[in-house]
Amino acid sequence: MPHVTAFARNQWYVAAHGHEVGRELLGRTVLGEPLVLYRAEEDGGPVALHDRCVHRRYPLSESGLDGDRIVCGYHGFTYDRTGTCVYVPGQKRVPRTARVASYPVVEQDSLVWVWIGDPALADPRAVPRARHLDSPGWVTVRGMEPIAADYGLLVDNLLDLSHETYLHGGYIGTPEVAETPITTEVDEAAGIVRVSRHMDDAECPSFYSRSTGLTGRISRRQDIEYHAPCLYLLHSSIAPVGAEPGPDGSDPHGFRTEITYAITPSTDGAVYDFWAVSRNWATDDPEVSEFLRTNNHTVVMQDVDALNLLQQTLSSERAGGQELSVNIDAGGLAARRILARLAEEGATPVEKVR
Repeated sequence: MPHVTAFARNQWYVAAHGHEVGRELLGRTVLGEPLVLYRAEEDGGPVALHDRCVHRRYPLSESGLDGDRIVCGYHGFTYDRTGTCVYVPGQKRVPRTARVASYPVVEQDSLVWVWIGDPALADPRAVPRARHLDSPGWVTVRGMEPIAADYGLLVDNLLDLSHETYLHGGYIGTPEVAETPITTEVDEAAGIVRVSRHMDDAECPSFYSRSTGLTGRISRRQDIEYHAPCLYLLHSSIAPVGAEPGPDGSDPHGFRTEITYAITPSTDGAVYDFWAVSRNWATDDPEVSEFLRTNNHTVVMQDVDALNLLQQTLSSERAGGQELSVNIDAGGLAARRILARLAEEGATPVEKVR
């Protein structure tokens, strides 16, 4: 099967970057569930409710706030932050069943996570960490792009970076990325896949040469951690040839960059691609930030176009088409197995390693 269609519901998923959630109502669809998100006036915490009024199914995200209550923009049904309807126009009695679902929410590391499954199983401690996104000494640029493709295709894409050489040439791709073998480690119980590619003598891609000033041949490391089903961390580091960049970027001549993706299924055949690039160098240089933001957005859009096309191609093919997997697919195949297991288990959330 070339991609994953079943959803693992009893898991945490990113619904928004923290800065996206404010006093303006925000509509998102996660695992097929329409959500409305906003930030409470009372304590500043994020709220996630089902985005359909119980009366005539009007989208609450197209309505308005009165304090911390949503007033439906069609007929005025009013809901508190628990999803309970507290006012029905034209009558004093509110029907007991007049309520919309309220979803568990965690805001952590500048990401807003929601739980679509059984609320009793929602453990905030199970949310995987991406501390660099809001840690002191780090600067982050970020964005989100919707993709008209199955979310399994985006997982495949990010776990096999050999495509950088061909799809992202001139930005982050160089010949060495495709030529260098990978190592893969899988923690099935924790739902974590690690894929590493270490290049001892590589061309410096323009993404790094123009942002760091490093020229000539480099040592380059790409160490991926994928925390199924949603969080993808790429620990990227570069240094001059002969230096050891190290996973912590400790070499004084090297540069460490943390690249984060949150892969959130929207509906069958649609996925949200939340992305972020964090650095602990040139943190006071806005030109570097703008360069990284613009260039990474270009790279993301190259992926968007490729995956949209791939989804269209797969959807148009007759059933029974075959695909060939090779060594570079080890991480993606491991992720498929884990995602299939999580979807099948349903009520059993995976215990994340923090």
